[in-house]
Amino acid sequence: MAYINIQGVDHYYEWITSDSTEPQDQRMQSTKPVMVFIHGWAGSTRYWRSTARALSSVFDCLLYDLRGFGQSRLPRPLEPSVAALGYELEEYTDELAELLDRLNVGVASLNAHSTGASIAVLFLKQHGDRVEKAILTCSGIFEYNRLAFSAFHQASRYVVAFRPRWLLQMPGLDRLFMTRFLRQPIPAIARKEFLEDFLDADHEAALGTVFTAVSEKASLEMPTAFQSIKKPTLLVSGQYDQIIPVDLGVRAASLNEHVHHVVIPNTGHFPMLEDPTSYLKTVKDFLIV
Repeated sequence: MAYINIQGVDHYYEWITSDSTEPQDQRMQSTKPVMVFIHGWAGSTRYWRSTARALSSVFDCLLYDLRGFGQSRLPRPLEPSVAALGYELEEYTDELAELLDRLNVGVASLNAHSTGASIAVLFLKQHGDRVEKAILTCSGIFEYNRLAFSAFHQASRYVVAFRPRWLLQMPGLDRLFMTRFLRQPIPAIARKEFLEDFLDADHEAALGTVFTAVSEKASLEMPTAFQSIKKPTLLVSGQYDQIIPVDLGVRAASLNEHVHHVVIPNTGHFPMLEDPTSYLKTVKDFLIV
């Protein structure tokens, strides 16, 4: 298990450089380019591993847990300097830049999902010279609606507040938990890991990123960020995604000729797990152009 301390928080990361090996702590001598995977809200590196292994013959794949999620846990007691960081997505963008610096990665491709894709778009805006190509999985642009956003934030407070770990012992809860996210079934182990990551996410990060990712500020900044993209970018939507519907991806892609939009049929919010064959074909077709 490998960690790098960034602004007072130990960030977990791992390398996947072969489809036949377990994650590694270090990247060995290699001439392969790097692809960085960024997970979504309340997730972790774990759900990207199968995709990374499938691409590891071409890329050295770097996976990491965002601050406050997965194994990148906030220090306890929470130090004032860490609390002061806040949970703006731009701050997470800066942390990714520092992680790459510390690992001596100059230029990389990105594959980011959901809230992680918003971080990737901001990274493209702020550090576009460090990106070769980008894949945004389940991303888009929300229009600001004060009442809808307020209701979402209020519901999120309750969801984040009630997360006892004994829920892991309830039969079938992992399946119920994932229902809204999926159109097709995914492996049971993946469902259990999603539930576990959600329950273990630090309260401050889980709630803070909800407020910053779904906000009036984000609704104003993300269109500009999409317009600023200058690198080849693939935006992948799940046809039946209830979290970030297809039309939000269409809206984002329409802002920039560098963004190519593809819809994976009969999938929801995790097309890389629901239909890995179609997802990987779409990604590989984009990468070889």
